[in-house]
Amino acid sequence: MTGTIYAPSTAVGGAIAIIRLSGEGCVKIARVILDRDIMVRPRELCRVSVMDGARALDDCMAVYLPAPRTYTGEAMLEIHCHGGPRTVQRILSRLAQTGARPAAAGEFSRCAFLNGKMDLSQAEAVMDIIQAESEQALSVALGQLHGSLSRRIQTLQEELVAAQAGMEAAIDYPDEVEAEVNATLPEQLRKAREGVARLIAEGRTGRILRDGLRVAILGRPNVGKSCLLNVLAGEDRAIVTPHAGTTRDVLDAKILIDGVPVRLFDTAGIRPEPDEVESIGIARARELAARADLILLVMDASEPLTDTDEVLLAETADRPRLLVANKSDLLSDSGDGSLCHRSDMTNRPPVTPDQCVSAKTGEGLEELKTAIVTTLAPNRHDETCITNERHLHALEQAQTAIQAALAAEELEEIATDVREALHALGGITGSDVNENVIDEIFERFCVGK
Repeated sequence: MTGTIYAPSTAVGGAIAIIRLSGEGCVKIARVILDRDIMVRPRELCRVSVMDGARALDDCMAVYLPAPRTYTGEAMLEIHCHGGPRTVQRILSRLAQTGARPAAAGEFSRCAFLNGKMDLSQAEAVMDIIQAESEQALSVALGQLHGSLSRRIQTLQEELVAAQAGMEAAIDYPDEVEAEVNATLPEQLRKAREGVARLIAEGRTGRILRDGLRVAILGRPNVGKSCLLNVLAGEDRAIVTPHAGTTRDVLDAKILIDGVPVRLFDTAGIRPEPDEVESIGIARARELAARADLILLVMDASEPLTDTDEVLLAETADRPRLLVANKSDLLSDSGDGSLCHRSDMTNRPPVTPDQCVSAKTGEGLEELKTAIVTTLAPNRHDETCITNERHLHALEQAQTAIQAALAAEELEEIATDVREALHALGGITGSDVNENVIDEIFERFCVGK
């Protein structure tokens, strides 16, 4: 797309709305619709009126930003008008009369990418900043906007390009340099592989920081799952009664723990021989537990383990989980009959909970929150951790190609694999990416950004 584009860049309905234009037609449009020439004072916010012929549409502030030192790399005009819907619509209609066209979703950022103001990973960080729900997610997104990920990708590319150059020289001049290249090439490839592997390992951390940690609260009826959800969320999200089977569907609540977004899911109590409706809720509980990042397997601290507890312990044994003993306020001083003991009085070892809490009194809840985030989320965040599934997929492709290169024996085969790895890494920054991928990325942006 070409031409001068325009769009509101703020939500309509506030005190002030900002309408943004970008393109070579900005100067002409400004001279047509504004009552004074603001181009003589570029980058300075000036008081103007937006005009439709002799009629003033609004009393505004406006600033002209000459290319190339702008967000898009093109000439830009910003109009800061009153934010009422009717006022904004008046000005947008006037802009349409000048030959400018409405911007498509993400088109301003797309222009910035195409004009070399940012690479593709930085452009994607723009939307991550807008959608960030925690301080850590915002810090990571800002770091990527400032090029933290781009720099690490560039380092990997430079290592692979150096290896590629050596191989091409060895292919062209085998007698002179082949022995030297064969000696240094494996180490070059291993170093690149390790760098890619580190970024991939950070991918899970990044996904948690951006999208949040999904935590399923699982257990048999009446162990206090709904009460635990309510106290962790700080509000009554779930109905709590002494009757088994009260919760029949999945309920959820979003909270922040140490800056990490956590989404808690309360599930139906799992028990044998449920009724038809309850069985649907139990099926959903098991499905959610299979997809969760972490399971809180809740048991009653005041009772021995039941057969259902044993089944759930076996079902979740290979999943990330915390064993939570609730109702600690009901434990006797001796602990007789508590969760630590099996109900069948056999010689099997006792079950030791990871956390012992009381949803009623609040005992142990702060320790449980800490355990939730430290089990899977990082104690510290790295501004270059991967938060984007597209980036993670590209890194996995690069890792596969580098591994193939290390396993190959002929220089021509190794060179082909290295080119594949470079192609995958170029897809992250946009230096080697097709138009369809670019379209798909910017279609997810909001209009005006």
